[in-house]
Amino acid sequence: MPEDLTVWVNGRALQVAPCSTVSAVLLTAGIPCRRSVTGEARTALCGMGICFECRATVNGARHTRTCQLICHDGMVVETER
Repeated sequence: MPEDLTVWVNGRALQVAPCSTVSAVLLTAGIPCRRSVTGEARTALCGMGICFECRATVNGARHTRTCQLICHDGMVVETER
């Protein structure tokens, strides 16, 4: 079995299994992806890139659909807090 990867989420190092999607990591860690205009915590809903609820900044790229992105070692994810 391959070793876990380190993904940085909001400055916190998380150990994740290879082939995990970013949205799965955020869901498992209990970290919402973003906030609605009314301040409600939002996270992955459809899991197939249609609803855009899972958007976060990944390696500096804003509004990345995290449900469609496989984690890589050293990846940096910033959510709206």
